[in-house]
Amino acid sequence: MNTLFGKKIGMTEIKDKFGKLIGVSVVLVEKNIVVQEKTLEKDGYKSLVVAFGEKKRISKPISGILKKAGVEKKPEFLREIRLKDSSDLDSKKVGDEILLSEMFKEGDKVKISGITKGKGFQGVVKRFGFAGGPKTHGSNFHNHGGSFGMREWPGEVAKGKKMPGRMGGDKITIKNLSVVRIDGDYLILKGSVPGPSGSIVKVTSDNK
Repeated sequence: MNTLFGKKIGMTEIKDKFGKLIGVSVVLVEKNIVVQEKTLEKDGYKSLVVAFGEKKRISKPISGILKKAGVEKKPEFLREIRLKDSSDLDSKKVGDEILLSEMFKEGDKVKISGITKGKGFQGVVKRFGFAGGPKTHGSNFHNHGGSFGMREWPGEVAKGKKMPGRMGGDKITIKNLSVVRIDGDYLILKGSVPGPSGSIVKVTSDNK
């Protein structure tokens, strides 16, 4: 098992060993507590359900899962970690804690999965980088796409044509990010991480 869940805090910059400033992302990876096991025989697949974060109120279904696991903490999130073989199930049991320090170390390569920022309904210039039309000389064709359809034949918009629509809110995975530093529960990664500050990200080992 090589996966943890955390919360993106934001971006900042730090100096490397040569004194050069580098942009880094800070992810808060609090201890992930195993609250449920899913097996191939019972559920059709193998996974561990982990709880992390904390809030004042939780729903009754989640409360039942935590009560069965003997966990008193009220977590903010529950997430599943899919497992490939049964040996991973043997290593962690219900009630066990998965710590950042036992999973990753400085210099490791990780991949981060998260949901990108939602930008609402956008035109083709912002969404796909279309050039638009002339910006001067009385042109009325500026910040929008040109002709999307055909004329007499086939008389319709081609399937898959890039058009205005909802932008963002997609699941993105960024690979090969370096762990610059681990400070307690804070994982400091070189480069950017998908999603707004406060969003949940999945951290998985990407060591070759």
